[in-house]
Amino acid sequence: MRSSTSCSFYARGLTVREIQGHLKEIYQVEVSPDLISNVTEEVMAEVREWQERPLDAVYPIVYVDALMVKVRDQGQVINKAAYLVLGVNLSGLKELLGIWIEETEGAKFWFKVCGELQARGVKDIFIACVDGLKGLPEAIESIFPKTQVQLCLVHLVRNSLRFVSYKDRRAVVADLKAVYQATSAETALAALEAFIRKWDGKYPLIGKSWRANWDRVSPFFGYPPDIRRAIYTTNAIESLNASLRKIIRHRRAFPNDDAVIKILYLALRNVSQKWTMPIKDWPSAMNQFAIIFEGRMPIN
Repeated sequence: MRSSTSCSFYARGLTVREIQGHLKEIYQVEVSPDLISNVTEEVMAEVREWQERPLDAVYPIVYVDALMVKVRDQGQVINKAAYLVLGVNLSGLKELLGIWIEETEGAKFWFKVCGELQARGVKDIFIACVDGLKGLPEAIESIFPKTQVQLCLVHLVRNSLRFVSYKDRRAVVADLKAVYQATSAETALAALEAFIRKWDGKYPLIGKSWRANWDRVSPFFGYPPDIRRAIYTTNAIESLNASLRKIIRHRRAFPNDDAVIKILYLALRNVSQKWTMPIKDWPSAMNQFAIIFEGRMPIN
């Protein structure tokens, strides 16, 4: 049995026992679960090398997001987060910078992550799109002080709609669209106030959330359309997460953190083969980046 065969099955989310069954069915080969485990375990050396590889000095955009997984820990199954840091490099190509597994987030954890990115060569990030992760903005601004931390609008909208009834959803979406598609921060704030006047009696948590996060939202409206489109092209992280969720959703629990990272890495290796083109309108966005972040763009 070639190791690539079992790794390919593993990357699609199959368990060791399921791989054993498929190999028997397809190749009429009896392979022990221990052998399959040993073969897939060889991937961890490759994972560690990938996780420590040098990175570019500058990333115009970095997205940070999380996938929830169940992991066995000291005889119990607990929820943990697999945090993904996705960069868009100077060529407009997507690149996953790393995967980190943690039960609880906080400033100490995010300082560690940002410190690792810095140690691997990252010197500057223009815009970091985050999802209100506790302690992350402070860690980014401490280690990369020039970085503009931007709350991800897609996540904010999605969270806003979490408790909206089906019959109100279309109207709420339309009114929120008036906020995040506004042409300026002033117009956006006026649209937000109009939204709150209309919906606060029924859905008070939406307006409260947008107001509490406004300082992290409003910088978005100061960017020209080309950069806004680049930031809002959250298909970058959303499509990645959708692909990875398909792999992990049938797993009741992973035996350990390494098993999570291993399967996500193998799945990513498949997904990233499609990352051959820059994100849409990237040359126009780069021209604007060069103006707004003058002096920070590498000359060559």
